[in-house]
Amino acid sequence: MYSFMGGGLFCAIIGNILIVVSTATDYWMQYRLSGSYAHQGLWRYCMANNSYMQTPNLGAPKLYPWSHKMASEITGAVLWFIQAYWNATRAFMILSVMLCFAGIMAGILSFAHLSAFERFSRFFAAAIMLLISTLFVLLAMAIYTGVTLSFLGKRFGDWRFSWSYILGWVAMVMTFFAGIFYMCAHRLYESRRVVGSH
Repeated sequence: MYSFMGGGLFCAIIGNILIVVSTATDYWMQYRLSGSYAHQGLWRYCMANNSYMQTPNLGAPKLYPWSHKMASEITGAVLWFIQAYWNATRAFMILSVMLCFAGIMAGILSFAHLSAFERFSRFFAAAIMLLISTLFVLLAMAIYTGVTLSFLGKRFGDWRFSWSYILGWVAMVMTFFAGIFYMCAHRLYESRRVVGSH
């Protein structure tokens, strides 16, 4: 039981660190723009050794002025879509960090055998929080991947996902295994408790 708890706690701590690093860094995507290499994250994009705040017009398509009113409506819809996808990715990553941290705290408390928590399974609570954190990372990564492949990837010719993006996927796997380890610890604890009561 303690080996599952220790493994879960280790995976959760590493996963939380990776989620924070992935969310905070600016290497989700690298591309070539105007002859120089650039990279972007969830918060900023960097070109020619300068960093700029992420704005929705970075991925906006070039529109032809065949109808100025229609072009401005299309541009507004595209800009709203780009901003919404960045905000959704950011929100899910931040929620994942918070839930993973709460799962770590519940995991640490599961080592203490306090009688006040006899009816409340800290193993199960840690497992659920870590698995929901995994779901949030998965949603964030899926949103970013889908929009990048279908929209931004077509905008930039020579592009690729970079190491911050890869850390997000590794963090998802780590939090998933942390949740599974705590779920196994919960099952083992429950089976020992049932056998001990007879």
